[in-house]
Amino acid sequence: MTRVKRGAVARNRRRRILKLNKGYTGSHSTLFRTANQQNMKALRYSYIDRRKRKINFRQLWIRRINASSRAYGLNYSQLIYGLKKAKIDLNRKVLAQLAILDPDSFKKIVDLAISQKG
Repeated sequence: MTRVKRGAVARNRRRRILKLNKGYTGSHSTLFRTANQQNMKALRYSYIDRRKRKINFRQLWIRRINASSRAYGLNYSQLIYGLKKAKIDLNRKVLAQLAILDPDSFKKIVDLAISQKG
């Protein structure tokens, strides 16, 4: 069987992994084995957190809408119920942006929801 010299290939592979782990603390950025394990773990976390990001942003928007609507005497669920009855189809992201950036428009939307509620 012929001899296979892998020195350059293996070194390049290890160097690539260590380059990805630049900035990690301790041996996670210097020793290949721990760096490789940490890299695999980081990739798993990034995959999971790309899905979690959507959940976290929706929760943030709901909190912002709830806080802003309570200033007008309405809680979040009452606001959403009133908007559905008024056939106003605004998603939570837009409602949260209106609540922060344009309180006057948000107030008008809340007034519409109040008129439909009761």
